[in-house]
Amino acid sequence: MNNNEVIVIGAGLAGTEAAFTLAEGGAFVKLYEMKPKKFSPAHKYSGFAELVCSNSLKADRVESAAGMLKEEMRILGSITMKSANENRVSAGGALAVDREGFSDYITESIKSHPNIEVISEEVLKIPLDKNVIIATGPLTSDGLAESIKSLCGDYLYFHDAAAPIVTYESLDKNKVFFASRYGKGEADYINCPMTKEEYMTFYNELIGAEAVELKHFEKDNLDGMNSGSKSKDKFKVYEGCMPIEVLANRGEDTMRFGPLKPVGLTDPNTGKRPYAVVQLRAENRDGTLYNMVGFQTNLKFGEQKRVFSLIPGLENADFIRYGVMHRNTFINSPKLLTEYFNMREHENIFFAGQITGVEGYIESAASGILAGENMLRKLKGKDMISLPRESMLGALSKYISDETVVNFQPMGSNMGILPPLEERIKDKRERYKRISERGLKKLHELADELGI
Repeated sequence: MNNNEVIVIGAGLAGTEAAFTLAEGGAFVKLYEMKPKKFSPAHKYSGFAELVCSNSLKADRVESAAGMLKEEMRILGSITMKSANENRVSAGGALAVDREGFSDYITESIKSHPNIEVISEEVLKIPLDKNVIIATGPLTSDGLAESIKSLCGDYLYFHDAAAPIVTYESLDKNKVFFASRYGKGEADYINCPMTKEEYMTFYNELIGAEAVELKHFEKDNLDGMNSGSKSKDKFKVYEGCMPIEVLANRGEDTMRFGPLKPVGLTDPNTGKRPYAVVQLRAENRDGTLYNMVGFQTNLKFGEQKRVFSLIPGLENADFIRYGVMHRNTFINSPKLLTEYFNMREHENIFFAGQITGVEGYIESAASGILAGENMLRKLKGKDMISLPRESMLGALSKYISDETVVNFQPMGSNMGILPPLEERIKDKRERYKRISERGLKKLHELADELGI
């Protein structure tokens, strides 16, 4: 194994950030990208770091989660941020870019770097005896996905059927209660009890809510999930990840015999069993985020906010991640990866980007920076970097490697994954401003200490 050579697979946002970080640090990079010889169903442009969906990199205010992460990326020398600055277009408070100009800037920077060799080939097998960073994104080609599956076992997923996640602090504590069914074990669940009237209002709004139109390759993928099914639902899915709206459409009481069953639970406010119960399960070690159990959904985000806010206790819930149902290749990172983005069992194999379960353009790019920096430090025999948990990238890296996380779902940047302030600040904008300032200060201090 050449200890100064790294293979990076994929020239998207994460792959180019990883390659650039390594090359700038003196490592030699072989960057494999199957375009332009072969394109995924979603990619059209031949350049690197193609923005497939929106051309927006979200909010640029440092007191926002996305703005905070972008400022951290600037501190770490991000090529994504350099390109965004050169190709910025007017978009109010958001950072939006000219797609082709953005891609061209990064492509030229990568191809002209003396320490990077670009190889236009599809990788079908992971070389386990090499230093490798896999950054192939949510539409990883079928051939490479098979190699990843052999490496990761049952911890590779080909679809993202995820439920919404809300913050604990935004729940109405007067309406919800902690309990497990029949009082067994610890009171691990937060329960949102519903009367018959509340349930029927929720049910009727749910079955009439508007869903997202799936792309053709996502429909094909979802059909494949449930081959042989005789279901007459709008699209075919695994029974184990049935969208809540599809379940509801099967009958008025179907949810009450499924994820909303009230058996074994007593509402302490009434002393009686509720008509139905929505359960929330802790999403992270700190208990700041809660997952809506059984609420995988394909509803539009606005509809999720409107309909799910009808659930008692969730009237003012802060949804830091909405439910999704789409094609998305990702690994169960808490079972496989360290916070440095390398594998627990294969320390020379790193992952970066959306395949790790970070969600979004900037999150993917940021993970590429950290994977590249840690690979570089590994090559030099230095300790890898554990970022402050108060920083957004530090919090994301700890979330995707938190072994206590069950039912892992991809996560974007949000204030809910950061540790709370020691003092309570009611004004949300001021609170987020203080949280951002704290995280950026700690990251600046670490970067100065390490000479990044």
